[in-house]
Amino acid sequence: MSSKAAPVQVDFVSDFVCPWCWLGHRNWLAAQKQAADIPVVTVWRPYELDPALPREGAPYKAYMKAKFDGSNKAVWQQMRDHLEAAAPGAGIEFRFDEITHRPSTLDAHRLMRWARGQDAAIADTVADKLFEAYFKTLENIGDPAVLQRIGTEAGMDGAVLADLLPGDRDAAAVRDEAGFFRKLGVTGVPTFIFNGQLALPGAAAPETLAEALREAASLPRQ
Repeated sequence: MSSKAAPVQVDFVSDFVCPWCWLGHRNWLAAQKQAADIPVVTVWRPYELDPALPREGAPYKAYMKAKFDGSNKAVWQQMRDHLEAAAPGAGIEFRFDEITHRPSTLDAHRLMRWARGQDAAIADTVADKLFEAYFKTLENIGDPAVLQRIGTEAGMDGAVLADLLPGDRDAAAVRDEAGFFRKLGVTGVPTFIFNGQLALPGAAAPETLAEALREAASLPRQ
């Protein structure tokens, strides 16, 4: 009698204002199709690129100028060029020049924590809607009303979200979880962690992610 292989758990450590994370998510979806014979469970994990940012966020242009001024400006331009070239093939769109607000993502990660607790498909939908809201439709994903709408559209209970989002429920848990991955050595996102054994940083190509998935599936479980 043959037994069904246990799924590979992939912890996807990301932040919703990280353009590489949106690209990485789309590449990951493509990778799963390339390795469709391997069962997978994707678990969204929080990472705040700037945990010191106030909950109300900051004006985007001033924030980015302070972060990428001087010699870093050329680095950001190179990243932008790469992202904008890769976006159409991944079915996404970045409107960097039109973004006006850099939000704190703490509340977006709270929403994802609740979505993750409900259903993996809901979590994936919430994530994609968060990325799209920030980078394409230019919304403030730190605004409880925006987050409530995104969660409701993904199948979550809007009334419950309206009650929870303005408060601090699970804020400490989100930051504890993010801190755990920092202590593991995650210093940038996206980072893919396969079965807690194999880590792959960056928005790798679908072929690279599929290869890592196959490698993880072949490793003895710890």
